[in-house]
Amino acid sequence: MKIELKGLPNLNEVKALILPVFEESEISQEDYPRNLKEVLEQKNTDRPFLGKKGSTRLLPLFHQEFPQMVVLIGMGKREDLNPQSIATNFGKAVQKCYTENYISVGLDLTPLEGTLPLKSLVQTLGKSLILSKYSFNKYKQDSSDETPPIETVYLFSRDEEELFSTKSALEEGISIGEGICFARDLVNEPANVMTPSALAQVASVQGEIYGLDVKILDENEMNRLGMEAFLNVSKGSSQPPKLIVMRYQGNPSSDQIYGLVGKGLTYDSGGYSIKPTGGMLTMKMDMGGAASAIGTIAAVAKNRLKVNLTVVIAACENMISGNAYRPGDVIGSMAGKTIEITNTDAEGRLTLADAVHFIIDQEKVNSIIDIATLTGAALVALGKNITPYLSSTNEGSQQLEDASKNSLEKIWRLPAESDYHDLLKSEIADMKNSGPRLAGTIVAGLFIEKFTQSLPWIHLDIAGTSWQDKKGPLSPVGGTGAGVDLLYQYYKIQSRSKKE
Repeated sequence: MKIELKGLPNLNEVKALILPVFEESEISQEDYPRNLKEVLEQKNTDRPFLGKKGSTRLLPLFHQEFPQMVVLIGMGKREDLNPQSIATNFGKAVQKCYTENYISVGLDLTPLEGTLPLKSLVQTLGKSLILSKYSFNKYKQDSSDETPPIETVYLFSRDEEELFSTKSALEEGISIGEGICFARDLVNEPANVMTPSALAQVASVQGEIYGLDVKILDENEMNRLGMEAFLNVSKGSSQPPKLIVMRYQGNPSSDQIYGLVGKGLTYDSGGYSIKPTGGMLTMKMDMGGAASAIGTIAAVAKNRLKVNLTVVIAACENMISGNAYRPGDVIGSMAGKTIEITNTDAEGRLTLADAVHFIIDQEKVNSIIDIATLTGAALVALGKNITPYLSSTNEGSQQLEDASKNSLEKIWRLPAESDYHDLLKSEIADMKNSGPRLAGTIVAGLFIEKFTQSLPWIHLDIAGTSWQDKKGPLSPVGGTGAGVDLLYQYYKIQSRSKKE
């Protein structure tokens, strides 16, 4: 898809024109071409378009000098507009254009002027346009049932000079969208293809593309480091585990290194605490945190953000065999802490524990974010559209909230309730890996916090937001790439901070 910035629209260039409409506002603008204005007014006489959020209406135009179709998209109330609602609403309109097989589409930004800074608006549209065309069909022999792609999208604005000044914001938005789609591809790959070794190879290739320093540790090296928690999770699989380290140095003059740890379970059967069959069907997505971490560092490097960022991923499978770890086992960890295993399906936090200790001990990071498809409780708490998070720092929490406002992702902070640490007490070890059913997302996060050595820390649980079971305007069924946009915006804030 080619996305171009345009001043006054030449309507002969577009097969379909998307016009945003707010509630209680006039559809027609005085500076629309007169004939188009008259047609719109005539077609809305009998059944006015009210501009309700997410509503759409197709207005076919039969005159040769007009576009073939005008797509009205309801934006809701002007005061409620934000990047998420803009992207979703325009995504719906673009999907209509896909359905009608229009290969060139115009988006008129004039009615949106004053709602967001134009650069933010254009960046949001760049992301949403890339996401709206995403599909994963590499294993389909016949994809003839799929709608043909839109070839060109024109973004129109009456303020031509200001619009053209947003070119870099558009390119940035496109690159973020591509990072999200890259993460989706990784999640959507079947587990027999996206093994730990394959994921490590992907990281190496991304390193070559973006000039990253990539190191892959094998099982022998991890044994020497004492990564017993991680290696116990991998023991039941014939696939060898891999520890993936990716380094981006965007600010060599600074000693500040941001650490990002992604959960990399390329498949999770639950181990001896086995999942039901239905629960295992989508467990290829249990490396969603790893996919987002790789997509994030790629987007950060591509846009040359002035930060130093290190990503660590403990990649393995959680399977059943005679070698697999069992409920009741007591295992060690790289940090020296002992862990009683009460649930082998609470495996992600074990891999993260060693990965977090490694990134502190070996990579000398100053702060940590971990991102993981960690708990079903996250879905129960906040559903599919909001990511819960824990944070040990109010400053980091505020920066993450600010990042969310600039991204297409919604988040909600859960309390890191210190009293809940008692729920992880063990009678025979330093801790157990799973607590009671209640407050599951919080308790899982607090387990990881025990390995953070009191560094500033944020935990993102994307178990709900990393996978969609039904098609939406910006995502088909499957991986969503949750976390990439949010984390990119977070590190962009850091790149502008005084600490840098």
